Amino acid sequence: MASGDQIPLLAAALLCALLAADSAVVERTFHVGNLTVSPLCERRVITAVNGKLPGPTIRAREGDTLLVLVVNHSPYGITIHWHGVFQKQSGWADGPSMITQCPIRPGGSYAYRFNVSGQEGTLWWHAHASFLRATVHGALIIRPRNRSFPFRTPHRQVPILLGEWWNADVVDLEKQAFLTGGGIVNVSDAFTINGKPGELYPRCKNHTYKLEVVSGETYLLRIINSALHSQLFFKIAGHSFTVVAVDASYTKPYDTDVVVIAAGQTVDALMVANAPSSRYYMAARPYFSSAGGPPSFDNTTATAIVRYADADDDAPPWMPRMPALNDTPTAHRFYTNLTGLRRPGAPAVPLEVEEHMFVTVGLGVLACEPTQVVCNRSRGTLGASMNNVSFRFPTAMSLLEAHFRGFHAEYQSDFPDRPPAMFDFTNNSLNTDPRLAPLLRTQRGTKVKRLKYNATVEMVLQNTAFIGAENHPLHLHGFNFFVLAQGFGNYNATTARSGFNLVDPQVRNTIGVPAGGWAVIRFVADNPGVWIMHCHLEQHVPLGLATVFVVENGTTPDSVLPPPPPDFPAC
Repeated sequence: MASGDQIPLLAAALLCALLAADSAVVERTFHVGNLTVSPLCERRVITAVNGKLPGPTIRAREGDTLLVLVVNHSPYGITIHWHGVFQKQSGWADGPSMITQCPIRPGGSYAYRFNVSGQEGTLWWHAHASFLRATVHGALIIRPRNRSFPFRTPHRQVPILLGEWWNADVVDLEKQAFLTGGGIVNVSDAFTINGKPGELYPRCKNHTYKLEVVSGETYLLRIINSALHSQLFFKIAGHSFTVVAVDASYTKPYDTDVVVIAAGQTVDALMVANAPSSRYYMAARPYFSSAGGPPSFDNTTATAIVRYADADDDAPPWMPRMPALNDTPTAHRFYTNLTGLRRPGAPAVPLEVEEHMFVTVGLGVLACEPTQVVCNRSRGTLGASMNNVSFRFPTAMSLLEAHFRGFHAEYQSDFPDRPPAMFDFTNNSLNTDPRLAPLLRTQRGTKVKRLKYNATVEMVLQNTAFIGAENHPLHLHGFNFFVLAQGFGNYNATTARSGFNLVDPQVRNTIGVPAGGWAVIRFVADNPGVWIMHCHLEQHVPLGLATVFVVENGTTPDSVLPPPPPDFPAC
């Protein structure tokens, strides 16, 4: 008979066995190929998944295993990233091109297999090669295992994917920008809500998404910003929200009438259909945070219609009053008022830190590449960097494979913990100070930061004002992180640390580093493999705004990176 001390252990083991037995394998097939659409009354051929824009929503439960076979019928090399999935012991399925894998060649296929244990909420998937994620993306919804939310059960759950549309081939746009334009991409022609731009653009058939609601019911809106280059304000006329999660991490309920969402982020918001029976616009328009940067941007507004079941269809929809395009106080208030929901068993903020990093983030000047058709050889071209290193992606082998096989010549393990010099990072006159000219020019390199398994990392992310200061949404693959603090100006450790939230900070995988400001994040490197951290404003990635963490193996079988699967794509 078991002793009293053994009974809790036996009960825990039995519970784990029951949960494991209750998990499932969710199998899907993604056919990537051409799709003809006409969002703005002009027929365009795009790259899409399973003939849909957005692509198919994947629904799973916490603990399930996903097996997604991607078959590439397109003319481009393709990868799929499962944005926000930890990929514990499945780093080969993470997806960023030339970081964890080589692209799936046209005519080829690759089966992504990974587990979603310990995660629930709204994530998403998207292409991670070229600008293809503009049209190759979709929702990934992980429901609680016990079907119980830490908030009132909604009547319905609705994915809301906010996107960006060009009346042009996005691959051609990227080529043009980086061969002749120094990395400046033409502004988009429209924003979209669930693939449709809405009624404020040229009117076409079936160009507006419609959500029908029942008076008195509660709806969980799973909002995803899949736009390439834009942060967005999101509102619904006559209604307010209660934010209950961000980036698939629960928050304390936060009441607001506006959601602010950076590229790559997700927000779960409850909406009660408690307005008079009518039709209401939901609207998304950009939050333009740049100061001193390129002046052109898409200042249009996407709309969809929330229609009450018994509403008069002849009544014009009500339009919400949207924030100003540059309403930074509203954006900052939303981002900083969110706090994490403390739940039993959830990770606490680690208090001891082994790795301290101070990382500058921003634009700069790079030497011209030989492939650039138009480039001023003396002045250089637009670049971006972290700690003055513009990340150069490898071309012959992915970094994960190089790391696994011990081919260390493919990268350098000397990404700096600090910038070359400390200065007034947010001074708009930096460009005219000849003493800082060396800091304006960044250097290309495939530099990584090596981390011991289970090391705690604290990063101060400091925006710079070279060329232009803007909010950079930085996404870390393979991990969630605690957002301890964020603010404007130059980071001051003495004053900032007194305001660190070490009790209930919000937990994210993508942080919008304020324009002309800073943010402090902390995470535990408990996931062996190779993980990129990059700006989710897509044009900044080929400019070099990225770095990579190489996390070493631990000492137990579940802390060791396994070998690649047999169908792993070759370069």
